Amino acid sequence: MKPETLNFFERVYEVARQIPYGRVTSYGAIALYLGAERGARMVGYAMNNAHGKDVPAHRVVNRKGLLTGKHHFEGTNLMQQLLESEGVEVVENQIQNFESVFWNPSDALF
Repeated sequence: MKPETLNFFERVYEVARQIPYGRVTSYGAIALYLGAERGARMVGYAMNNAHGKDVPAHRVVNRKGLLTGKHHFEGTNLMQQLLESEGVEVVENQIQNFESVFWNPSDALF
């Protein structure tokens, strides 16, 4: 990977580490916060590479609240189990009450 890609990934990880327990955000919200308006896919790539980096990747979902990254977690339902252990309700890979648990990094002070 190019150095600028790795730098972007590290910036993504810094934002993801700020997502509060029991809350979620989207790939696009992180990309927008980082000034990469069309960078949601790159944020997804970063989350796929987040294993072992102390990044709560399970808290990052698509813009509709779907667990689109679940196949990158070990086990069948690990992403869902991690979210549910934090009190986030998930039904058929869809976060329930998405708006109420959504955390927007652009609104956060960090």
